[in-house]
Amino acid sequence: MAGATGFADCLGELVCRQAAALGERAYVEDARSDAVLSFGALERWRTAFAQSVLPPGATVALSVSDPLQCAAAFVAAMASGRWVAPLDPALPDAGPSGLESLVARTGAGMVLSDRAAPAAARCPWVELASFAPGSVAAFDPPEFTPVAASGGVILSSSGTTGPPKVVRLHQNKLLHVARCVVEHHQMTEHDRVFSPLPLFHINAEVVGLLSTLVAGSCLVLDDRFHRTDFWDLMGERRVTWINAVPAIISRLAELRPGETVPSGIRFVRSASAPLPVATADRFEAATGLRIIETYGMTEAASQIAAHPLSVPRRAGSVGLPVGLELRVVRDEMRSGAEACLPGEVGEIEIRGASVIEAYSGGEHADRFRPDGWLRTGDLGYRDSDGFLYVVARTDDVINRGGEKVFPREIEEILSADKAVASVAVIAQDDPELGQVPVAFVVLADLGAGDIEETRRAVARLNKTLEQSLVPARRPVALHVVATLPAGATGKVRRRALREPGLAVLHSFVGT
Repeated sequence: MAGATGFADCLGELVCRQAAALGERAYVEDARSDAVLSFGALERWRTAFAQSVLPPGATVALSVSDPLQCAAAFVAAMASGRWVAPLDPALPDAGPSGLESLVARTGAGMVLSDRAAPAAARCPWVELASFAPGSVAAFDPPEFTPVAASGGVILSSSGTTGPPKVVRLHQNKLLHVARCVVEHHQMTEHDRVFSPLPLFHINAEVVGLLSTLVAGSCLVLDDRFHRTDFWDLMGERRVTWINAVPAIISRLAELRPGETVPSGIRFVRSASAPLPVATADRFEAATGLRIIETYGMTEAASQIAAHPLSVPRRAGSVGLPVGLELRVVRDEMRSGAEACLPGEVGEIEIRGASVIEAYSGGEHADRFRPDGWLRTGDLGYRDSDGFLYVVARTDDVINRGGEKVFPREIEEILSADKAVASVAVIAQDDPELGQVPVAFVVLADLGAGDIEETRRAVARLNKTLEQSLVPARRPVALHVVATLPAGATGKVRRRALREPGLAVLHSFVGT
């Protein structure tokens, strides 16, 4: 690793020292062009921000489409002591989940963008070109003078399921996790990491941009995931590991005719959502590459747990806690009492250097215990060796007449069938039982007109469910859909499955 990792509590000093050590070596490359952002260029960006009229400690909303420009502005703004609120550049301008609402929610004083301001923009709007290094006079930056680290990232939920959660992550929390990623993934300056994940999400920001900076390695950024010629691109770019999500791994789980997996890839990292065991098995069998499953959340600056590289993959496990404390507690616990026994399902709680102490504005205060533990809202268990298994979100558990049904148990069974491309199980209201499980399935290579083949596939799935689950845990209906509603990282938006107007190709009731 490059020698600047000891200064990781101050992002500005880290950027300066990596620039001095690595100069014009590539820090970020564009997967689709020859564009490169070097460590030296990143330092010039940082200095340009530091010399700008933007006051230190100010909050800047970042809405930038170009991956390299977004990466440069994101790191440089934080490294100059500003707070950055990265936004999806495809957001609508107005509406409760639009750009103006998110800008207001994060407290940003201006929007920095690579496009012109919309006609109705109320917040000051500045085009990114005015902050680029070329817009300031040429200079030789002086030796960096250590200062108290300030600035970080501000991320906000949409607020569609309650009051919006606004998360402020100081740069020392971000860099703590980046160091943990580097150590756990055994990153060196020779690594070339590929990431097609959106830079307005915490995973791409910390696991991608900041861990690469800490390690002094190179990050290959794509604007999104492209299945066509994927493995050829990995070979051309000499990629050594891939930062992915289950939706991507699922699409790569079968090689197309003529495809060859490059030999230099060490592993594929899975994050952002549970990875079905069957999908991981198919991917590893087809590609010969190892899956490293992880678990994280924005409130912990991304990574919470990760499967060790040194041991064989434990099916369904997200590994061991990395850089923080983790416990699994019983539902009735309301204070720091004894954790669940191995194998006993309870709520996952975390605390440590990367974990926030509160949401901005004091919302959802009940999730924070007085002794520092954060209730994640996830249910899981640990085995006798401490490996963690995540089974559900607390609000996704189906209460069928008093019996808890975990959607993932059903999803794993359905995912094992090769005809199933993706699946999600949700609760449906029932007048007698309260709730019952209902499954939504996307079938691979089947269109709306393949009704007979669809019936055969569904009959096979029903038989599998009958053999695998007691009647109380089986879905009462199975809906075949063309696609599952998902967010930018591929995580299924389960609540959208309950909305009227969802396009269902076929429905089979009484499964």
